[in-house]
Amino acid sequence: MLSAESAVLVRATLPAVAGALDEITTRFYRTMFQDRPDLLDGMFNRGNQASGAQRQALAGSIAAFATALLAEPDTRPDALLARIAHKHAAVGVTQDQYTIVHKYLFGAIAEVLGDAVTPEVATAWDEVYWLMAGALISQEARLYQDAGVRPGEIWRPWTVVERRTETPDTVSFLLRPADGAPAPRARAGQYVSVRVRMPDGVRQLRQYSLSSDPGGDLRRITVKRVTGEASAPDGEVSALLQDRVREGDELTLSAPFGDVFLDEPADATTPVVLVSAGIGCTPMTGILAHLAAVGSARPVLVLHADRSPGDHALRSETHDLVGQLPSAQAHFWYEHPGAEEPGARTGLIDLGDIELPADATVFLCGPLPFMRAVRGQLLDAGVPARRIRYEVFGPDLWLPGTTA
Repeated sequence: MLSAESAVLVRATLPAVAGALDEITTRFYRTMFQDRPDLLDGMFNRGNQASGAQRQALAGSIAAFATALLAEPDTRPDALLARIAHKHAAVGVTQDQYTIVHKYLFGAIAEVLGDAVTPEVATAWDEVYWLMAGALISQEARLYQDAGVRPGEIWRPWTVVERRTETPDTVSFLLRPADGAPAPRARAGQYVSVRVRMPDGVRQLRQYSLSSDPGGDLRRITVKRVTGEASAPDGEVSALLQDRVREGDELTLSAPFGDVFLDEPADATTPVVLVSAGIGCTPMTGILAHLAAVGSARPVLVLHADRSPGDHALRSETHDLVGQLPSAQAHFWYEHPGAEEPGARTGLIDLGDIELPADATVFLCGPLPFMRAVRGQLLDAGVPARRIRYEVFGPDLWLPGTTA
């Protein structure tokens, strides 16, 4: 799909572009938001901008896409973009916004690289951009169609019917559609965006996994308060939800999206392994709840790591759900064990003495260092990479080809 002429120029300039991508994307976002501050209202998360996570994710995706094009110029690596397409659909990205991004991104490239960006080089990278944008636009159109919504029109009001404190820093919200219409179809493991208006009037959004069975009209999200570290600020959305939202309030939710979900029929027999740490337990609890709701008999292995039993959100519910499944078992690891879980293990997850079921589909969610470490253990144990599916909260900084 990439022309031979452009492939030669992209290959020659990729090292320079890749080396400058952090500066390019920094300038891109700064200039775009200066000219279009409206895009920060309900489209981009300010916390991800401040921490640099969004910038790093964009830079990584461009470099990865260009590298994949050069490896196979006659194809378009659409599969590489599936996760990004779901993230875009979950915030309501529309086709016209790719033109806006193109304007500011290529302006930043020209400013940073200067005379190195000849008209021929610009044309070659323009081809890369529109191949990537075209693939995303096509995938997002299908996602919107499958979700039964018009492009970008993903939002509905939901009423909080129950608020429950799970741990000192984690709260669950049970929600029902405020308009009385049926809830949109969702798959176990997917997430929704929650959009709220901040005290300064700007709308901000954040994605939260569905932490209960998504089969009915009630949906649940479980929100952990985000405490900023280093240059990253505290989470605006999580703080507002925990501090201000009560039963009877309304929240604005997107349609469900996410490419990591339980996609097999209820009578499937393939084993499932759910591996999580911290608040990464939320999509796993949703998957467990769905398996229990459909009476699944498939083997299920739950592996979770946390600071302590008191910090382990949805711990009791996980026990209950495992007890409802005839072929399920759970193992917990805690850095600081407690009497609440006498059978728990101490320290970090170690799969050395865990018997992993053959041919299992593995779902993985938690902090990036945790997922990298566990993925390595899974590969060492003989689990094929194609059977390991991972979910990243926020911009995906763990791109294909970068995993150990």
